[in-house]
Amino acid sequence: MDQADSRFPRPGPPPGPEDPTGRAALRRRRVVDFALRRRGVLASLREGGLSLREVCDADVYLLRAAGFHGVVTDTVCPVCRKENLTEVSWVFGDDLGPASGSARGADEIEQLALSHDEFTVHVVEVCRSCSWNHLVESYEVGLTPGTGKRVRRAVRELRRHR
Repeated sequence: MDQADSRFPRPGPPPGPEDPTGRAALRRRRVVDFALRRRGVLASLREGGLSLREVCDADVYLLRAAGFHGVVTDTVCPVCRKENLTEVSWVFGDDLGPASGSARGADEIEQLALSHDEFTVHVVEVCRSCSWNHLVESYEVGLTPGTGKRVRRAVRELRRHR
């Protein structure tokens, strides 16, 4: 996911009743960057503490999701250096129902954030050549808990009266 993506502003106050448009639901909250951990894994690989088999272990679902929902980055794979990495975003949250635990594109995440209570997004980088994969970041988006159902009901009412 493009870090400069204006649909997902950087961290700020949580959405609430003072935000009638719901745009605050798109603000990334509780952002965790895993760059330091990634550097440690790569250093351990170079030093022989980890094998290629241990770090190049993307399963078939992640590789398929990369092809369908992924965004190719400008970063070359740090392991095989054959191609650029692809970032895949996975969503997790109680209010998401069957969508929880699935890969989603930026547009889908935006729609979910505007209509569901807070949920977590995990961004994973993957190399489709050597199967390197690592968690890049996680963050939360979505409506303040409990407002998702009210927003959906209000949208239904508006549509009915048009």
